[in-house]
Amino acid sequence: MTTLTVVIALVGLAVLVGVYISWRAGRLDRLHIRLETAQAALDAALLRRAAVCLELAGSRILDPAASLVLAAAAHEARTAGPDEREHAESDLSKTLRAMVDQERFREKLAERPMGAALLTELDTAVAKVVYSRRFYNDAVSITRTAQRRWLARTLRLAGHTDYPVFFDIDDAPPESLSAE
Repeated sequence: MTTLTVVIALVGLAVLVGVYISWRAGRLDRLHIRLETAQAALDAALLRRAAVCLELAGSRILDPAASLVLAAAAHEARTAGPDEREHAESDLSKTLRAMVDQERFREKLAERPMGAALLTELDTAVAKVVYSRRFYNDAVSITRTAQRRWLARTLRLAGHTDYPVFFDIDDAPPESLSAE
C-alpha cells in the first residue's frame, strides 16, 4: 500500500465520521425543537382546560359551592409556578372528576342554555390535555435516550441544554367524559 492510499483512506474515514457526528448533532437539535413544540402545545392545552373550567364556574350554571371549588382549582392551575404546576394541574383534574361524575351532571348541564356548548368545550379541552401530555412525555423519553448515548455525552452534542423532565400529572378524564 502506498502512502497516498493510506492518506485517502484516512481522509475518507474522517469525512465519514464527521458526517455521522453532524447527523447525530442535527438529530439531537431536531429532537429538542420537537420537545419545545410539545411543551408549548401542552402548556396551551392546560391553559385552555383551566380557561374552560373558569368559564364553567362563572357561567352560573353550577351551584355556588361547586363554582367556587372549580374556580379555585382552575385559578391555582393557571397561576402555579413551575415547581407547583404538576400538583395544581392534578388537583384540577381531581376537582373536574368529582364534579362531572356527579349523578346526572351532564343531563343537568345540557338542559341549561349554554350548558351543551360548555360541555362540548370541556370534553375537547380534557381530551387535548391527555393527548398533549402523552405526546410531550414521548418527546422527553426520545430526547433523553438520544442525550444519553455515549457520542452525545462525550462530544457534548446537546450543548448546555437542561436534561428534559417528564410532566407527570393525574389527567384521567372523568368517567362520563371518557365514555363517549
